[in-house]
Amino acid sequence: MKKIDKLIINSPYEEPRQYWEYIRDTREFVKQNGRRPAGYIVASENSKSFDDPGKPVEIKLVNTIRPRIKKWRGQAYPGVTGITKRLLQHWQDPEERKDRRFFFCQSEAIETLIWLTEAPEADRTGIEIPGDGGEFSRWCNKMATGSGKTIVMGMLIAWQVLNKVANSKDTRFSKNVLVIAPGLTVRNRLSVLTPFDKENYYEEFNIVPSGLMESLRQGKVKIINWHALAWDSEERLAKKKTVDKRGAKSDEAYVREALGDMSNATNLVVINDEAHHAWRIPAESKIKGVKKEDIEESTVWVGGLDRIHRARGILRCFDLSATPFAPSGKKATEEALFPWIVSDFGLNDAIESGLVKTPRVVIRDDARVDANLRSRLYHIYMDATVKDDINRKAEGSEPLPDLIKNAYLLLGKDWKAAKDDWEKAGYKIPPVMITVANTTYTSARIKYAFDHDAFLLSVAGLGDLCDQENILQIDSSILDKAEAETESIDVIPSKSEESQDEDSSASPQNDKKKSTKKQQAELLRKTVDTVGKIGEPGEQKQNVISVGMLSEGWDAKTVTHIMGLRAFSSQLLCEQVVGRGLRRTSYDIGKDGLFESEYVNIFGVPFTFIPHEGTDGPPPPPPPPKTRIEPVKEKAEHKISFPNVLRIDHVYKPQLSINPEKVKPLELDPYESITEAELAAIIVGKPNPAALSEIDLKEIGEKFRMQSIIFRIASSIYHSEKKPDWKGSKETFLIQLIGIVEQFICSDKIRIKNPLFNEDEVRKRILIMLNVNKVIQLIWNEIRSENTTQLTPVFDKEHPIRSTADVRTWWTSKPCENFKKTHINFTVVDSKMEFLEARTINDCELVESFVKNDHLGFAILYIYQGVIRRYFPDFIIKLKNSEHLILETKGQDSEQNKTKRAFLDEWCRAVNHHGGFDKWGWAVSFDPNDLEKLLFNAYNGIL
Repeated sequence: MKKIDKLIINSPYEEPRQYWEYIRDTREFVKQNGRRPAGYIVASENSKSFDDPGKPVEIKLVNTIRPRIKKWRGQAYPGVTGITKRLLQHWQDPEERKDRRFFFCQSEAIETLIWLTEAPEADRTGIEIPGDGGEFSRWCNKMATGSGKTIVMGMLIAWQVLNKVANSKDTRFSKNVLVIAPGLTVRNRLSVLTPFDKENYYEEFNIVPSGLMESLRQGKVKIINWHALAWDSEERLAKKKTVDKRGAKSDEAYVREALGDMSNATNLVVINDEAHHAWRIPAESKIKGVKKEDIEESTVWVGGLDRIHRARGILRCFDLSATPFAPSGKKATEEALFPWIVSDFGLNDAIESGLVKTPRVVIRDDARVDANLRSRLYHIYMDATVKDDINRKAEGSEPLPDLIKNAYLLLGKDWKAAKDDWEKAGYKIPPVMITVANTTYTSARIKYAFDHDAFLLSVAGLGDLCDQENILQIDSSILDKAEAETESIDVIPSKSEESQDEDSSASPQNDKKKSTKKQQAELLRKTVDTVGKIGEPGEQKQNVISVGMLSEGWDAKTVTHIMGLRAFSSQLLCEQVVGRGLRRTSYDIGKDGLFESEYVNIFGVPFTFIPHEGTDGPPPPPPPPKTRIEPVKEKAEHKISFPNVLRIDHVYKPQLSINPEKVKPLELDPYESITEAELAAIIVGKPNPAALSEIDLKEIGEKFRMQSIIFRIASSIYHSEKKPDWKGSKETFLIQLIGIVEQFICSDKIRIKNPLFNEDEVRKRILIMLNVNKVIQLIWNEIRSENTTQLTPVFDKEHPIRSTADVRTWWTSKPCENFKKTHINFTVVDSKMEFLEARTINDCELVESFVKNDHLGFAILYIYQGVIRRYFPDFIIKLKNSEHLILETKGQDSEQNKTKRAFLDEWCRAVNHHGGFDKWGWAVSFDPNDLEKLLFNAYNGIL
């Protein structure tokens, strides 16, 4: 097979423009332009060889939807509600997304769900989404592991809840969301989807505009394990040996028990995470070859949803999964893709966009090849010397085949080289090798071999892999029990618990033994969950041995090597195994606009159709150097608190007016707007001047009366902001606005540079139309400043005050400086000017403390050209007189920056009027040389 030199060929933030296509005839990958069609590969009929090139199967529904979504996106989302439009603009606004830009696959996933719900019916003609045979509908987003499904869930919840809160009669939406996870580990991680959680994703990833967080919290989000949906049927109860002869619970009783504080909610939205566990058993099949536990899990999961639907109603079920396959019921090994998949961004797409690590597999070695001319390390399990041996019920001390020893020596050497590189780079956490074995017997033999150095690794200088303290053998049965718990438990019992065990009158020994088993299971779960995480039980684990695929949601980012010692009968299985080790450590964009490659080296997992690189390259390099940024206890004296203001409400005069004398003129330049264009036919690649065609806006200008323009401007201003403190009627407010706009339009305050436009009324109207946002901005600013009698800050009810102590740990590869007067350990500097400003602030005797507004969450809402936006001032400074100064550093000025400062001034006046937060002021530094004087003036109250 022809080797691919570089797999990452697409930007993670744009629709893929090219892809690697597997050519069946030549069995090589060729780079193609365009986007890979949605689909998957299945083995050819009657094929017995895993090297069979297979046949592609198209996901027709997704390929039909994709171009329609693209067209709808290009038309600015016709048909959506006002709330949805605001969310879409917020998710795409470059200013909002400086540090939290969403991947294309995340945007496409949520856009697809919105399009199916809100796009004009004509756009959705011919789109029919198959069901799963149940009474409620399901839509599935297929997204590769590591592509950010949790953020999509947050976007989905925000879209549903905010629309329902805005319009309670809209039956397309619900504010009651039930999220179902495959285990305790994932369930705990999904707590970030709770709007009341201090570390919620809505604020951390800026999913929801700060002004809408209060509305989002009017919804209800409940997150449970699928295990919480379990129920006893009449058949199960009959088998139980118990004196309790009550029958199975009714749907009503079941819902009250399963949903708890959400049991009264109706028309729920359900989100299934790792939804491939939730499938219905085909009526025509006993599903041979599928584990009994998997069938039971699926029955409980889907059956529980059926009961909830009967009792309360499920508006819609949204499925998210990287591998939404289920047994088809036709053949023991055949699996079928969910037919209700509406968007697809698979592992191939994720690899080519750099969202996950690049897999490298062995394609050749210097020894005897197998029957298919491949390295014997390509699919180790299928080697004649291996397969029969590791399928025996052998004792743990029995030696493993030589090929396996050979494989561990080679992979171990590569792992050791990676570990040495990581240590030289200063990393305290080691790279991780994972082994996926076929049985518990093989797993035990591997563990024994490492414990007793049966592979002779120490002789080769690779003894680090045999460090028993850092080997983690996963007992799947114990781990499954821990994952089935509804809550985490303390790993080490408290003294009070120990005394209760000792004093208990009912079999204290048994109770304590049972508690200890639970604690052991929880310790295993936490260790597995925290592999490679600083300060956690799994921090130094470097050699993980498992049977099966490890736990769902396992997100260790330090995996660099994978050993597959089991049968791989399908590409799906390869994807599931390798997906556990593909999470990236860094999301820094390179100079070419693409992610830098991160590698995971693989033995024994036989990729055929998934693009991969050969293993001729060096071992996986350490993650790029990064600095940990967080508040530190040693500098807690420099903690800075600030009010968490959602918006500023205005109390307006009953009679609106503007002072023409104070209104600054608005200059319009005709040459900045296009009013006509000429088109020419192309002949032999050149434009033909003899075949000109003209597009002119004069005709439109003649039809568009000035009064219509005035009304449109007034209407835009009217809808720009809520007016809760306007005492008169809405009609009166709008009528007054129309008068003010007309007064301004007819005055000499609009000045057009070209005198011909001033004399031509039609061209003047056209120019005003083309610059209407500038007109709106100017008038609205004047109305607010002239007519506001009182400013009232509206605080976030859940978190009315925030501080530097709330900053979550984050990492950066940008330059950092350690300044004494800030609560945060390092100040990240984006420019030379910013460094000079920070140093001046730190050295100033008038400054008590300061913080750079980076991941702090301090934002000022402002309106620019009719759009509500946020901006983040550069520094918050606490002076020694206890006053606070918000400092902006700007190399140059602009109209937008002036608008920001007007709203910043309004924010300071509102907070100062409210009282209770000391005094707040603001200043702008255009040059580091002016900063000392600004600080002096601020301290002495003469800004």
